[in-house]
Amino acid sequence: VQLVESGGGLVQAGESLRLSCAASGFTFDDYIIGWFRQAPGKEREGVSCVSSSDGTTYYADSVKARFTISSDDATNTVYLHLDSLKPEDTAVYYCAAVGVEATTTRRCALPSFYDYWGQGTQVTVSS
Repeated sequence: VQLVESGGGLVQAGESLRLSCAASGFTFDDYIIGWFRQAPGKEREGVSCVSSSDGTTYYADSVKARFTISSDDATNTVYLHLDSLKPEDTAVYYCAAVGVEATTTRRCALPSFYDYWGQGTQVTVSS
């Protein structure tokens, strides 16, 4: 399984970005894809996740109403739309995957839930 993130960059506060997670090599029919972020000196934080089996989504309180997760099954790509960005959103953003047929719950925000990780993409928001 390979996960490749892209779309990060340097933006000003209030602007938007779209991150992509391109997945390949899946050997399972159903999966959950999660997005995480990690700022310097801080723990990795679960941001959002989506279930391929029922389409349910989960968002951390810190990003609700500003971030949107979506998926394109035809290209095996999961997107994270980041709107109204704030300086505190600055971090390396990672996507992760686990092969499971399940609905999304708060458990999908835990790094230990996942088996596969991408290399990350840097998002920097200036004030």
